[in-house]
Parts: sequence; C-alpha cells; structure tokens
Amino acid sequence: MELDKGFEFAVILAWKDLMPGDQLMSARVEYESKRGVPLDCMSVWTVRSWGYQDRVCDYWTAVSPAHPIGVHFSNGYHSEALTKALDFIMKNQDQFTSPADAWRSHLVLIQPPPADLVVEAATWMTGVQATAPNQAGSSEAKAGRQPIPRNGVKSRAASSARIPTNGSRESAKSVDRGSGFPNGPWCR
Repeated sequence: MELDKGFEFAVILAWKDLMPGDQLMSARVEYESKRGVPLDCMSVWTVRSWGYQDRVCDYWTAVSPAHPIGVHFSNGYHSEALTKALDFIMKNQDQFTSPADAWRSHLVLIQPPPADLVVEAATWMTGVQATAPNQAGSSEAKAGRQPIPRNGVKSRAASSARIPTNGSRESAKSVDRGSGFPNGPWCR
C-alpha cells in the first residue's frame, strides 16, 4: 500500500472523532519525505466551515526537548483510532511504498468518506493489526532507529491555534511559512 493511502485510511478511521458535528469539510495530512530516509514527522489538520483549520496532531519519531515521541494531540482533539493507525504507519514505514516524488513535501487531502471507504479502511486496520510484526517494544525500536536529540527546534505554540484561510492579512500573519503549503504550518 502507498504511504498516502495509509494516512488517508488513518484519518478515515478517526473521522467521527474529528467531526463532533457536521462542520468538518475535509482533513489533510502533511509530511515531508526524503529518498531513503524514514519520515520523522507528520501532521493532521481539519478544515471546517469558513475555512478554519485546526491542527489535530503531530507525530514525531525522534526525541526532542520541543516535543514527545509519538502522537501529540492539539486543540482538544483525541482519537484512539487515529493513534493506533498512525503508530502502525510510522513504526512500520518499510511496509508502505513511497510516492515516486518522495523527495518533497506531501499533502494528502481527505474528504468526508463514503461508507464503502470506511469499511475498506477498517478492514485494512484489522488486517494489519493481526499481522503486524512490530507491536511490542519501545517507540524508538519500533521506528527502527535510535532517538536523535534535536537542538534549536522552534516552539509550535503559535501554529496550534485556529487559522482562518480566507486570504485575509490576519491569517497570513498567524501562519508559519516554513511549510511548502499555502496557509499550512507543519513540522520540520
């Protein structure tokens, strides 16, 4: 399975946790990949009516004083389904194929899923849980590498707030332009 499809399934499995009402219009996963290097970080965002975006979570595979290893939820979100799916994906990256352009920033857009796609995602997760070789051990061992301290990582406090994407100057000021995505802060 391609990595982007795995991330899509992870968000689909958590759709009801991310959508308290019918406001959620879409979600997205952002990550940056480099050839031959496992992902260190990825982010999940929701996009609601009027263009408001919420950071749902970040997932880190390396040690840093700025963030914990694993899933770190923001803005009151929490989802066991998303945690389990992202843990599997990030700790078993070698089981996924990378996109052909694996050297750039990636954006996976997820729309409200139809029932058949929810069933497909649930079937996938049930299958991988039954056959996953890396279900025990520490986060570092599961990620297949030793913790790497990171120095000088900026705080993400400003990027976890709600960010309007209606093109106003105010929204542009509150956005970390370090990502390659318009109006989309993310991990580095």
